[in-house]
Amino acid sequence: MTERLYYVCDAVEGRARVTGCREEPEGRYAVELDRTLFHPQGGGQPADSGWLAGMVVENVIQRDDRILHIVAQPPAMEEVELHIHAERRDLNSRWHTAGHLIGYAGELYGWRPVKAHHWPGEGRVTFRAEGYSAVPAAQALIEKIEDWQARGLQRHIEFEDEKRKVRFGNLAAYLCGGTHVKSLAETGRINIISIKSKKGELSIRYALS
Repeated sequence: MTERLYYVCDAVEGRARVTGCREEPEGRYAVELDRTLFHPQGGGQPADSGWLAGMVVENVIQRDDRILHIVAQPPAMEEVELHIHAERRDLNSRWHTAGHLIGYAGELYGWRPVKAHHWPGEGRVTFRAEGYSAVPAAQALIEKIEDWQARGLQRHIEFEDEKRKVRFGNLAAYLCGGTHVKSLAETGRINIISIKSKKGELSIRYALS
């Protein structure tokens, strides 16, 4: 099992010990560490990028309870340096946080978020109706979101039955393994691109600017 340091800290540099290395198709190597700063692709969020032992990390994937770092050459079985591409981490964190804000705002109108895609340039949150659910106007959603941002609600991380939850201020906690900004003031301007409702589902596409 890989200890997920990104669950509890925002560090973009650190050290970890190589515990396994297996050759993958096309001559790449899947490196397992005792702990990692790298967020793998999943949960609606793309993988972190960066460097491991000076080598470019081409992808980060999850297999069972292991996180594997895909590199071009096998590293030594020793402690190595980890460096996260800080700008990409920040971008992914802002898009993921924006998705949570869309989720919070949708819930005010009786919609329950059930699926989300937080990739930069492809932001989308899907909701299901809970009883009668009014279709919200984009401006109404944005006004509520901007109020939370203006208040600079702080991120809180908690664990329940070994499951990680993320919340901002006194807003609801969502089960989530992704990375997020420390304060909603850091998210950036959120734009609602489209709102579509069909057969009890609501789809909201969003972007950051």
